[in-house]
Amino acid sequence: MSSENTTEKRGFARTLGVFFLRLFICLMTLVAAVVVVLYLSLRMMCSDSFPHVQQTFVTTILETGQLKFLASWFLSSEEIQAIVDMNSMKEFNVEIDTNLISAGSFGSLETSGSEVQADTQADIEIVEVAGSTYTGTMMIVKDPSRISLATIYPWKEKGVTLDKLVKDNDDIGGINGGLYNSENNTGGAPYGVIVSGGEIQHNKPQEYPGLVLIGFTEENILQIIDISEMNSTDIENLVAEMKIRDAVTFQEEASDANNHFVQLIINGESREMSGSGSGLNPRTAIGQRADGAVLMFVTDGRGKSGHLGASCADLISVMEEFEAVNAANLDGGSSYCMYYQDEYLMSSVTFYYTNSSWRLPAGFIVK
Repeated sequence: MSSENTTEKRGFARTLGVFFLRLFICLMTLVAAVVVVLYLSLRMMCSDSFPHVQQTFVTTILETGQLKFLASWFLSSEEIQAIVDMNSMKEFNVEIDTNLISAGSFGSLETSGSEVQADTQADIEIVEVAGSTYTGTMMIVKDPSRISLATIYPWKEKGVTLDKLVKDNDDIGGINGGLYNSENNTGGAPYGVIVSGGEIQHNKPQEYPGLVLIGFTEENILQIIDISEMNSTDIENLVAEMKIRDAVTFQEEASDANNHFVQLIINGESREMSGSGSGLNPRTAIGQRADGAVLMFVTDGRGKSGHLGASCADLISVMEEFEAVNAANLDGGSSYCMYYQDEYLMSSVTFYYTNSSWRLPAGFIVK
């Protein structure tokens, strides 16, 4: 009886072993098939046979934080740069004319073809915006003095989600801001320059090439300033002379390594571009109307809700529709987010943060 039980157990173990072996082989075959399909798909997208797809893929992937290398698998740096040049923006280093903004007059917004939600909060409107490759949300804050920059200073390894930044300051809403260390979603360290409440909390303007300062003065005027040639002393003088109260930085660089842009509209003049100006990605942008109202715009992308994202041309078009005199692109991609009245109106494309945001060191918040 004991011998029969042993034989049965061995037979069962053998059968179980064969089952798991076959299951393992099936899984490995499936994984291999997926890898091959992905590889062939990427190769096809980088092929000259589909120039529009090739351009969209390359310009889009160069804006990501971790996947830039994919373009170089199939294309040389010269080929990548040629594609970037076909879909880039012309230089646009113009000083903002503060006389075009009346930050004390909070006018009403007139829009056509957009659905405006009734809002119980005075001087704030939420507008849904739909494009062919994205959906977005525009938050219009008529009083620019309500906008400030919340940070986790002094900096630490891990940042916090946008809702925590908002709630910790007893505020009502906000969006993400400028460049920061997003590796492994740590989010505790900003890059470039950070000014909060008139205090310079981070001052490394040469930390990345092509940095542009985006923020507000004590007179509540949005400024968009090229600081790519400045050092830390220059930044101290700039903040003091222009009375910058809250600001972040984002990168302006169109190369085979990066494809980032900042300036969208300056003094009512929209930036000229080649092609669509960029790839398609989730975006965060900020602007200001002539009456001082602040426009905070966030779009989805990277497959969320079936959308690829917005291009630079899309951002300019929307900011024009909402009558921005000045507007700038902020950090987008997986970092994009908008929070308002205890909920995320726009949240991360990342699977494990679909109803939240990545950890951030700073964000523009609304009092």
